[in-house]
Amino acid sequence: MAGRTQLFRDNTMCAAESCLRKIAGQLIGRIEERMRMKLNERFAKQYRGFTAWLKLITFYELAMGMKSTMSHLIHYKPITLQYPHEKRVLPDNYRGMLALLRYDDGTEKCVGCDLCEAACPSRVIAVVSAEVPEEPTKRYAREYTMDMTRCLFCGLCVQACPVDALAMTKEYEWAVYDKRDLFLDKQQLLGIGDRTFQKREKRLEFQHPNLAVFNIASSNHPSKAC
Repeated sequence: MAGRTQLFRDNTMCAAESCLRKIAGQLIGRIEERMRMKLNERFAKQYRGFTAWLKLITFYELAMGMKSTMSHLIHYKPITLQYPHEKRVLPDNYRGMLALLRYDDGTEKCVGCDLCEAACPSRVIAVVSAEVPEEPTKRYAREYTMDMTRCLFCGLCVQACPVDALAMTKEYEWAVYDKRDLFLDKQQLLGIGDRTFQKREKRLEFQHPNLAVFNIASSNHPSKAC
């Protein structure tokens, strides 16, 4: 019985000793890692200080600036444009002056929903909507004004429009002497759209023939079944 007890004690001591060795090994590893990190940080600080001192005495920033200047100076392609005789080619996603669009038959796309006015972060747009006299279920913009002096050209109004009645053009030559000339009404915005987007879309009822069936104001609406 005493032998078994001694054997149990020996096994317990061996297990405890192995556990302590593992813990000590982990602690030593963490201490070595921390010391290595501190040494690396100290070396990095010394290296950064040395490189900063070296850049200071060799005028590194000035040399890099002169390199950029000389690379543009000896460039074989001319960069300067003889404006206004030469104009830069603008990308398709250029955000220029805003415009109101029409359909191919000349009717306005705008339905007076005021979503563009609600989406504008600068309160540039003011819309006064009204009902179409002959079609009471349809609306249009009776008055549509934009104060372009406050416009950010963010394009949120274009994205908010459900019928694609607004668009960003490539027009940017709008320098004026009086800021009141940049307060545009509906006719001016439609004129910008007419000269910029000469190719127009068809009306929605011609693009989607089934739309007239579901329009409650249409005279072609089928009668209810008995």
